[in-house]
Parts: sequence; C-alpha cells; structure tokens
Amino acid sequence: MNAAITGVGAYVPEDILTNDELSKMVDTSDEWIMTRIGIKTRHILKGEGQGTSVMGEGAVRELLEKTNTSADEVDALICATVTPDHQFPATANIISDKAGIRNAFSFDINAGCSGFLYSLEAGSKLISSGQYKKVVVVGADKMSSITDYTDRATCPIFGDAAGAVMLEPSEDENGIQDSMLQSDGVGRKHLHQKAGGSVKPASHETVDKREHFIYQEGQQVFKWAVSKMADVSVEMMKKHNIEAEDLDWLVPHQANMRIIEATAKRMGIKKEQVMINIQKYGNTTAATLPLCLYEWEKDLKPGNNIILATFGAGFTWGSMYLRWSYDGSKIK
Repeated sequence: MNAAITGVGAYVPEDILTNDELSKMVDTSDEWIMTRIGIKTRHILKGEGQGTSVMGEGAVRELLEKTNTSADEVDALICATVTPDHQFPATANIISDKAGIRNAFSFDINAGCSGFLYSLEAGSKLISSGQYKKVVVVGADKMSSITDYTDRATCPIFGDAAGAVMLEPSEDENGIQDSMLQSDGVGRKHLHQKAGGSVKPASHETVDKREHFIYQEGQQVFKWAVSKMADVSVEMMKKHNIEAEDLDWLVPHQANMRIIEATAKRMGIKKEQVMINIQKYGNTTAATLPLCLYEWEKDLKPGNNIILATFGAGFTWGSMYLRWSYDGSKIK
C-alpha cells in the first residue's frame, strides 16, 4: 500500500529581512549574498512567546481546511524540526494541541535539514502498515532563534517557515514509490550547535561565548552537500530508469543556489524542472521541501514524476521518488 500526499499547507511569517537590512547589521552586501548563496530575502517570526509551534499550527490548520479533514480524523502527526519550542515536550504535541488534534499520537524528528524527508518516510510507513489512514507530516523551523546576527557567514542563510502535508493510502499506482536515506555522523563537527545539550548544558559561560547559535564550516558542508545530494538523486533516477526528460520536478533542499544547480546538472535536468524559492525564503531547514510543494501545488498533476532531495546536519541526506496523486490546479 503506497502512501500518497493528498494536500499541502504552509505558514510564512509576515516580517521580511532583506539583504540591505542585513548589510547594516554585519559586513555584507546584497551582491555578496546573491553571488554566494542566492538569497534575496528571508521571513522572520517576531513577537514575544512566538515559537516553532505557532508556524506549525498555521500550516496544519490550512492543510486540514484544504483537505476537508476534521482534526479528530488525524491518526498521527510528525514534526521535523531543529528548533523545538522546548527540550520537551515534543513540538508535535504542542502543534496537535493548538490545532485541536486529540485522537492522534505525535512526535518530533531531528535530522537537520533532512528532517522533513525522514519524517515523510516514517509517515509513509505508518500508512503502508494499514493501521493508519491520515498522517500529517510537518516541517517547521524558527531558525532566527539560533542564528547569530553578528556572524556574516551564517546570518544571511536562514529564515523561518513551516509546511505540512497530509499522507493517506493511495487509491492507484501513484504516491511514494521509493526512498534512499543516509547519514554519517563524522560530519557533525562541521555543522552543529555547540551548547545547550547534555554534553554542554547552558551556563553563563556558554551564553557569553555565543555557543547557542549555529556553528558551520561552510566549505566542508558545501563539498559534502554537493556530492551527497547529487549522488543519491542520480542513484534514484538510475534505479527506476528515469531519464532526464521523464522527470517532471526536482524538489531540492533550499540551502544554497550553487548546490541546487550542481545537483540539477549532475541529474542532467533543466532549470525549468527544478523548484527554486531560496531567493524569497532562504534556508528554512525542515520547511524547505513542503514550502516548495506548496508554492508549485497548482502546477502538479496526477502521475507527475517527482524526486525530493536533501542534505542536512548530522550529516544526513537522501532522496525520495514519488508520483503525484492529485490535480493541484483544482485546489482553491
């Protein structure tokens, strides 16, 4: 039994941080950011007490409305995030409560920027077990909460957003066909948050040293991302005999325009076959893939061949091949 995506919802904060505004905060410029990363603007969730669950709730509520689903019908909710509201309980629990979902079990998955794809795989297996009929998968991150706006190397990259999809049993041959997910913990030294966990709990010293923000060795991360995201996507095409002209869409993680372009080149596909919105939102981590599906929903047709590809902290990476299940142009 295949699991199929039957709806997409999203939430993007209203406040926008432009490159020109960033250039007043750190030594950078619009030209530098666009040349090296490809980001023009990013959305920031502002306000007292506004956490990741606020965006997750917004995405889930829209998803339930679009799919005409009652909150009581949801069997499970999985939230991919690296910026949970709290260490515990799970942000998925909080989103479920805020969205009125009472009959489901819910949990978080932390796999860096690959979190949504990992969660989609977990959700699809719940569906294919035959025991669950409606599973909501959320990708949500408030990256501004762990971004150091004095670090010119990382602060232009990240934004805040949430996306959510509904998974249900496929009524035909469409739906999720295959996935390839991998990780290698040796890469953790190149991309992590130094303090705040059990190895180095929060203290006056860790705060003073600004160790509760993203630490990234850009060159190493770039090399791994280009190699792994492209390799696993090409491998997926070969495994299923998908020629470049047969692929309708590549949905890549929106981390860096050069990584996206390198992956598409390795796959032999044209830019018109690639969903790209990094220039508007930046890297929203677990939200990038569902946010792409949300923006391109009206262009998607039943049977469309789609490959999702990702790379994230851990290191984690993977690809998923699916055949789209509904006519997005008919969604209001």
